Amino acid sequence: MRTAEIPSVQTLDDEGIPYSTLDHLYEKSRNYDTLAKNIAAEVRRRAKGRTVCYCVDGSFEEDAAARILLAGRGAEGVGGRSKGAYFAQICGLGEYTAVSAFSLSQEKISLPLVVYDLTDDNISDVKLFLAERLGDEAPAIFVRGTEKRAIPLFEADRQGSCSFAGLVLEKQPLLEKHRFDFEDLLAIMRRLRAPDGCPWDRVQTHESIRINAIEEAYELVDAIDLHDPDKMCEEAGDVLMQSVFHTLIEEETGNFTVTDMLSELCEKLITRHTHVFGQDKASGADGALTVWEKNKMTEKHQTTYSDAVNDVPECFPALLRAQKIAKRVEKGGWDPATFENFERKFREEYAELKEAVDAGDKAAVYEELGDVLFCAVELGRAVGEDCEMALLDTVKKIQKRYNVYEDLVRKDGKDPTKLSSEERDEYYRRTKNAAART
Repeated sequence: MRTAEIPSVQTLDDEGIPYSTLDHLYEKSRNYDTLAKNIAAEVRRRAKGRTVCYCVDGSFEEDAAARILLAGRGAEGVGGRSKGAYFAQICGLGEYTAVSAFSLSQEKISLPLVVYDLTDDNISDVKLFLAERLGDEAPAIFVRGTEKRAIPLFEADRQGSCSFAGLVLEKQPLLEKHRFDFEDLLAIMRRLRAPDGCPWDRVQTHESIRINAIEEAYELVDAIDLHDPDKMCEEAGDVLMQSVFHTLIEEETGNFTVTDMLSELCEKLITRHTHVFGQDKASGADGALTVWEKNKMTEKHQTTYSDAVNDVPECFPALLRAQKIAKRVEKGGWDPATFENFERKFREEYAELKEAVDAGDKAAVYEELGDVLFCAVELGRAVGEDCEMALLDTVKKIQKRYNVYEDLVRKDGKDPTKLSSEERDEYYRRTKNAAART
């Protein structure tokens, strides 16, 4: 017997049939997979030169050790009623998913759900795993033997012995849920886009909500900058919702589906990480990025570096686009971003800008200013910093400093727009000192 902790053992006792159990292997096994291997090895050891019957509760198809034995030679399975089917019938379920408590964390959860193989040791882990996905208050049915009891999920580990016990969770109506998954998001969005759904959501197009994707992405970045986990959680959801919105619009027209989108994303992650899922080698983050870029060019059929340069989206902010292009032209053979190269190039471009300014040539000033700004981008790459973020942080710093500056000036009864050069310098010095103390 796999264990003596099941009701059917009483039948053997009543009939006087001798047996031995493998309960001692539970203590020696690190996890369920190890237990299954240890049980299979013990059964094979005892079966040398004789016939052994390995008995489990429920169907042998639900037992990992039995599956290991049947995969070898000389083993035969005699069917029994599955534990999942038994618990489902007790609760009146038709269609359902049955999962062993030992492999629950490795399975895709779908309701209605029957969890069998509960033990006194694993019931708390089962409860916590399911509560994370379904909520503490999710309605559940605890079944032990022929008895069943309706409980909120958080009480699952307060029901006493788990000998031959199962946990059953029925499908929840959408509006009664407290925890949701990706399928719920799709259901909500499809309902909003339905003919009898939300009038605003129904009429939206890619173009009408295009700017929302940019706004939500910036709000997520702002939450990251604020180190605000609650805001990050909210804004990451808003970014996901925008992606789903655009995908469902395309699904309605028949161009591609949510599954198409997810499949392309997952395939891209696998094929670009060949240093993880393939034969490539990568040393550190830089090596991994090199592998990624190589695979990306192959995937996009980019046969020249110009193809990669031209692939940078035109809608990127100027600094971000400049950084992307500067990086790709360097990979294509242009001067590397070093501090020495920046100094040389900046002197050249600054001299050309000054010459254009002195000549009063507005068109040339415009062009040379762009060249000087691009040099600043190269400087950022040379020192290993992100120009977009560095400039944004400086803008925030200037905003804060000016607030302090104006406050100091007005406290002295002066107009900040009518100060002398010396007064401005003095107030700016005081502003920096005040900022340094905060």
